[in-house]
Amino acid sequence: MTLAYQEPFGPEYVRPAPPPCLHCPCCSARLCERGRNSVMQCHGHVHDSATVASVSACPCSAETTRGTHAWRLAQIRVVKHATQHPLPKRAEHVLRALAGHEAFEDPTDELRGLHARRYVDGEPAEGLWRITLLGRRYLAALYEPRYTSAVHVNSVDQETRTAKVVVLGWHMEREVTVLADQLAQAAELKLDELPGRYLEAKVNLRATDPDDLVLTRIQVPAPITEQYVAAVRPLWVAKGGAR
Repeated sequence: MTLAYQEPFGPEYVRPAPPPCLHCPCCSARLCERGRNSVMQCHGHVHDSATVASVSACPCSAETTRGTHAWRLAQIRVVKHATQHPLPKRAEHVLRALAGHEAFEDPTDELRGLHARRYVDGEPAEGLWRITLLGRRYLAALYEPRYTSAVHVNSVDQETRTAKVVVLGWHMEREVTVLADQLAQAAELKLDELPGRYLEAKVNLRATDPDDLVLTRIQVPAPITEQYVAAVRPLWVAKGGAR
């Protein structure tokens, strides 16, 4: 005799697991895409504590990974810190000593503040410290020349909240990716009002990579006309183009 077992609750349906990310072991491809395009990173888009813990160190959205939203925001934060509210000289001394692998004393415990800003990391209990990329960016921003430049907003991607702009003092045509919310908040405009606008910003025009351009002190300038752009172009060409 063959016995048949009838499942009283019907079949069990299980939602297929999302495809894993090809670049990290902790997230799905969709989560990493969202995390890269958000200052909240991957851990800001999950809810249960166990998942937050497992994705909190995801490299795909980290502020140390070039090109992520978190990385762009960190560059802005560090440059603003260096140019508008710099560290005390004693803290700068400690940071420079770490950058140059030199011995130093820290009687006022500057390392604690530098660690909180993520300018240094290491093993505090053992007194082992090293300067981070953000720390080096801070030191570079202290003395790099920054110039006022007109900035034209070519387009805005509402989904990724990024904008493609042309920094006229750097290159008359080459596009630069920036955070759209930074422009919108500074100019007091909505994202859909940005395309076609001219803005003004302080920029490190000597950067060679467009991702290294950091815009600060953004504002709406006096009207910039096409005649102004036509007048600027010959000067830009005479200086050899992009700087």
